[in-house]
This record gives sequence, structure tokens and C-alpha cells, in this order.
Amino acid sequence: MKHEITAADILSDAAYARVRGEKRGAIIAMKQNRRVAVGPHATFYFENYDTMWLQVQEMLRIEKGGPEQLKDELAAYNPLIPKGRELTATVMFEIPDPQRRAAILATLGGVENTFQLRFAGETIAGKAEQDLDYTSAEGKASAVQFVHFPFTPEQVLKFRMPETEVTVAVNHTNYGHMAIMPQAVQQELCKDFI
Repeated sequence: MKHEITAADILSDAAYARVRGEKRGAIIAMKQNRRVAVGPHATFYFENYDTMWLQVQEMLRIEKGGPEQLKDELAAYNPLIPKGRELTATVMFEIPDPQRRAAILATLGGVENTFQLRFAGETIAGKAEQDLDYTSAEGKASAVQFVHFPFTPEQVLKFRMPETEVTVAVNHTNYGHMAIMPQAVQQELCKDFI
């Protein structure tokens, strides 16, 4: 499993156009087993090399910013690729109505510090991606959060055991929800570890 996208991994616009449908279809299908809904609004999308590669290719396709944009996209998305002893996720608060979304996010300041994975007597606290402000000075949370779950070698072994039940949780005063990770998702995420 690759842990970093380089310029050499990126296809030209023409080359990407030829394989886009096939690549997008395959990665979208794989992503079905990399998501966990937690409560009524939060969804954890667990990232890997392939999901981030697709994101970079799509951003380049849409914005056509050339080498300068590529440099920025790699800087933005490479940190979200698991490095062998972690899981990484994009957490999205998906609330279609803009007014309702603003009202709910206004109550979720600090939510970036409340994400957890629990299994086999372990609790792994999520660590927000650095250099990004997830809560405004007014206490409003961002609808999109990037989080890392660092594992010890022993925790990786426990997570990989087929009988292990994994809970994904948001432990915020105004959003206390948890969900059992489906077995198919757990099996897929085991591939992210070295």
C-alpha cells in the first residue's frame, strides 16, 4: 500500500479522461466499505491512497491549475493518507438545509477533539489534522473535519481480529452518538496497516 502521492502518480488530463469512468467506478465501489454513519448527521469517510489520488485527479481536472495547483493538492491531501500505523478519516456533518446546518454547527465547537474508535478495551482518540481551524472564534464547527487515529502495534493486532467489535463515536456534549463499524468496513480498513 502506498502512503504518498507523487507527481509521477498523477495522470495527464488526456490520460485521466481515458480511464476516469473505470477508475472512479472502482474507487467509489471501494469507498462503500470505508464509510460509517454516526448519528443523524456525521459520516466518517476513511481515507487511503486511492481515495486521495482520486480527489487530487478530480481537483486538477476541474480547476486546471497545472503544476502549481498539483503542488498545493499534494500538500493538502498527502497528510490524509494513512502511514501504516493509523487510520485517517474525513468526517462530514451532512445537513442539507443551510439554515439548519448553520444552527447545528454553531453548537458543535470543539467537536474535532471528541472523535473516538473503541474496541477490545481500547479507546483511540482522534487527532485533528494540524494547521486547520475546525472551530471558529464564535464556537461554530466546520462541516468537514480531518482526523487521524494513531494505533500502537498491539492495537493494530486487536483491531485485525475478526471477532473484534469496533465502535466509532462522537463524544460531544451536543452530539453524543456512536455506531458499530460493519465487519466489511473493518476488514477493508485492516488493509491500511503495515
